[in-house]
Amino acid sequence: MQRRMSVVVWFVGMAVLTCAGCRQANDAGAPPPGQSQKNKQVVLQLNWYPEAEHGGFYAALVEGLFASEGLGVEIRPGGRATPVASELSLGRAHFAVSNAADVLLFREQGADIVALMAGLQDNPRCLLVREDAGVNSFKELRGQTLQLGTGRPFAEFLRQRGVLEGVRVVPYFGSVTQLVTTPNMAQQGYVFSEPLLAERAGTQVRTLLVSDLGFNPYASVLVTTGDTLRTQRTLVEKMTRACTAGWHRYLEAPAATNAYLVTQNQHGLALDVLDYGAKKMRPLVLPPNGKPQHLGRMTASRWQTLTRQMTDLGLITREKVQATDCYDSTIIP
Repeated sequence: MQRRMSVVVWFVGMAVLTCAGCRQANDAGAPPPGQSQKNKQVVLQLNWYPEAEHGGFYAALVEGLFASEGLGVEIRPGGRATPVASELSLGRAHFAVSNAADVLLFREQGADIVALMAGLQDNPRCLLVREDAGVNSFKELRGQTLQLGTGRPFAEFLRQRGVLEGVRVVPYFGSVTQLVTTPNMAQQGYVFSEPLLAERAGTQVRTLLVSDLGFNPYASVLVTTGDTLRTQRTLVEKMTRACTAGWHRYLEAPAATNAYLVTQNQHGLALDVLDYGAKKMRPLVLPPNGKPQHLGRMTASRWQTLTRQMTDLGLITREKVQATDCYDSTIIP
């Protein structure tokens, strides 16, 4: 599954907005319960196709948690070039799903995007290596061929750390085919999806989590605009509460949500892949030392570290991006 190989630049996103309005949510399957015109109608824009990484948001829909807050939420699927910042800034969506690194990039590009809660505390980004390659760490990647979406923050971090020295980097096309068929081939991926696809194709793999190297942006982050946060505070609080409760529900019982997710993903996503993803994602949503009440929380130190790292990578500037402007921690204290 190809994963957001580049952040949509602000002015490019503005240019393609005419297409964005054509997307329709809930194109397939029966509508979820709890939808009523009496509820406040809200649009939540995804940054990718509906998958397990969006499970908590869909659980809030399927389990009626949005409705319990008086919200009628339309979840719009994303894709390879979804202009998240533009959709929010022009009012086509009230909220969106992004990740912390992209929030910083959006702000560098002039978009006032603010994070509200983090569905995934630990980032799922990993490199997949074949077991028969004998690679057990990032230091042992030398001599491998790596499919990588260059330009993304995690890829630039790997390059800065020297991980890519002696590695032949080739484009990543969103499939495990080359990994399965080619010796000494590695690729980028998400820990809760591509490993299962590779194993089902007959190739055992190991995963090397990029977060283990210290680059760990929050993922599946609920975001909105600074203007919405300032002028519609009650709406923001309701949406954030419902999404946080949705992630709790998804961890407890993902079956109903996964069954609905299958109807919303038009790219052949199988139910068992979602079930695998929900299990693998649990320690990312609620790390081993975390407590249930920590779900969704964000800390100043994490945002400061990420801001420093991306500044050092030359991806953002101190003049445009300050860590304190990127998130609001008062809704989930």
